[in-house]
Amino acid sequence: MGGLGLFGVTLSNLFSTGVRASEPGGASASFGRARSCILLFLAGGPPQHETFDPKPDAPSEIRDVFRSIRTSVPGTHFCETLPYTARVAHRIAVIRSMTTEIDAHSTSGAFMLTGYEPMTKAENVPPGPQDWPSLAAVVGAMKPSTRSPMSSVVLPEPLGNDGNILWPGQDGGLMGPIWNPMLMRCDPTVLPIQIEGLSRQAGISDVRLQDRHDLLKQLNAHFRAGESSAPVSGWDHSQRKAFDLLHAEASRKAFELELESLALRQQYGLHKFGQSALLARRLVEAGTRLVQVNWPREGKAEVAGSPLWDTHASNASRVRDVLCPQFDRTYATLIEDLRDRGLLDETLVIAMGEFGRSPKINAVGGRDHWGSCFSIALAGAGIPGGQVVGSSDRIGGLPDSRPIRPRDLAATIFHLLGLSPSAEFLDPLGRPRPLTDGGTPIRELVGA
Repeated sequence: MGGLGLFGVTLSNLFSTGVRASEPGGASASFGRARSCILLFLAGGPPQHETFDPKPDAPSEIRDVFRSIRTSVPGTHFCETLPYTARVAHRIAVIRSMTTEIDAHSTSGAFMLTGYEPMTKAENVPPGPQDWPSLAAVVGAMKPSTRSPMSSVVLPEPLGNDGNILWPGQDGGLMGPIWNPMLMRCDPTVLPIQIEGLSRQAGISDVRLQDRHDLLKQLNAHFRAGESSAPVSGWDHSQRKAFDLLHAEASRKAFELELESLALRQQYGLHKFGQSALLARRLVEAGTRLVQVNWPREGKAEVAGSPLWDTHASNASRVRDVLCPQFDRTYATLIEDLRDRGLLDETLVIAMGEFGRSPKINAVGGRDHWGSCFSIALAGAGIPGGQVVGSSDRIGGLPDSRPIRPRDLAATIFHLLGLSPSAEFLDPLGRPRPLTDGGTPIRELVGA
């Protein structure tokens, strides 16, 4: 089995069977409205003040140098750093009272990505087999695609702290590693896209791949004759899925960004985040159920040792010159592109980070970690746009009304994708585990 790569197939460890779950139906008309989901994860923690929750009347050490601007929704204002997003505000529901009460990247991130509060609030907690499965893992396992071998995909790289310390909450966790979402390491700005572990080996034609697959089936038949177990029977299924992926024309074509017009690629942004979002749209079109796009670690977004949205220093210049321009144009383009293609009503789009930033500007012009209150945005899948759910206090530091926690966000995502939040899965020991930690779908987003 370890020699599978010798036969030109290298993805089998990504697929297997064995998850069982109760999936009771939902009474709400919004249940299952989303055929797919695109999750934009803005790693590092975007500042709520400079995005969706400006505080123009707060003291200067809170509001910083930016103005608030009108949006397409009367009475709703965003920060001036989001001019394109402001134009599509009528399609977006903003939550301004999200809270994890955790100020550590990895554990607050795990809370947001799983819906389960971690046992510790410490930083740099390594992932382990007892972690709760990520939203991506649950959706891929319990709502697999009927149109693509790729049910759940994460790109262009995993989430981690400095030193390549991976966060917990990004894999199958208690569901088992066979249900890890498919991680596609890639740089979609370089065409043709090369996906680590996905690209067919050089010189392997369709005929040669089929011949090797047939030979592998013969070897496995002999192997199974002498060994019968759940892992072995699952291995055959895994091989078939990997082979299907290499042969699936629609799946392969999803990676051919060169088929898109240069004008559209430029609208998304010719940077890794923008092209990753465009790739996510193409994967959704090809049938992928959930695509998680992680904000990439790129050198130009790094100042004074603080990469990504982690703006401990020079917050104003970084959000003005790099961070918000990339996110703003990409996010608005994705929303409008999905609408133009008739996909927005059946695609849930979420933009979020692991937490927000502190209300007060620090001594080096930055904002620090802040899990007490921050903003996220959702669109599509029949969510009523043009609304703001919850509010923060006058300095954007604490929820003033309707605090929303990750368990409720997870329940909302599952509900819209047709998974009851009360459903269960069986862990590797056969124990039933609930999908959410008592989460309830957010009524403003899903209806009564």
